[in-house]
Amino acid sequence: MAPRWATHGRGGPVTLVVHGLGATEGEARIPASGLPGTRVVVMLPGHGEAPDAPSGYWNYSSIAADVLAVADEVGATRAVGVSMGSGALTRIAAEHPDRFERLALLLPAALDRPRSIAANWSFERLADAVAAGDGAQLRKLVAEDLPPGAELGDYVEQRAHALLRLEDALRELPEQAPLADASALSSANSDVLVVGATDDPLHPAEVAKSVAAAFARARLEIFPSPAPMLTHRRELRRLLVDFLA
Repeated sequence: MAPRWATHGRGGPVTLVVHGLGATEGEARIPASGLPGTRVVVMLPGHGEAPDAPSGYWNYSSIAADVLAVADEVGATRAVGVSMGSGALTRIAAEHPDRFERLALLLPAALDRPRSIAANWSFERLADAVAAGDGAQLRKLVAEDLPPGAELGDYVEQRAHALLRLEDALRELPEQAPLADASALSSANSDVLVVGATDDPLHPAEVAKSVAAAFARARLEIFPSPAPMLTHRRELRRLLVDFLA
């Protein structure tokens, strides 16, 4: 099943924005805010209004192929990815080193090794709650990963609802890595911005550092927050606008 996408703005450059696993439609749009030119926000299978993913879909090869197909169709020369989306763009950079002029990789979760055992356990708990149809437990688990005191509105409810379609992804994707060998990124010709976070066990700062080190031209920024897309949205937007302008 092909992903869906929405286009915002007009003119060049064209920037593709690829969300993380379980992102709501509003969450998927956050990195596109304020960017120059045309922003194309992708919604991968199982998310938003995109159809459910077919059996066996949840691997970085399939996701990267879908992302690349959209990028080619809309003529994107730049891309922003969050977590899962960052992994898909990393895969594309390794396999198509000249495809993008600029890449912003936010909160990368893995590079050439799967997530940690602790992170995998977090996703298993989410998947078990989805399988049991336990909405209260699902909301509780989502809330546990969020910074205290953040202005969240109905985010917990929306994200819990989004996860209900993603049991297979929650079980399968965390056990995989975007690349078999990170050295493949040394040939990528993109200028790269890598954004990491402190105190986020699902997106360790060490992974962000490894991703930045694997590229020939990469800048690393680490935010002092477990969830900078929620707590440092203004600073993150300024950083992305400056990099992608």
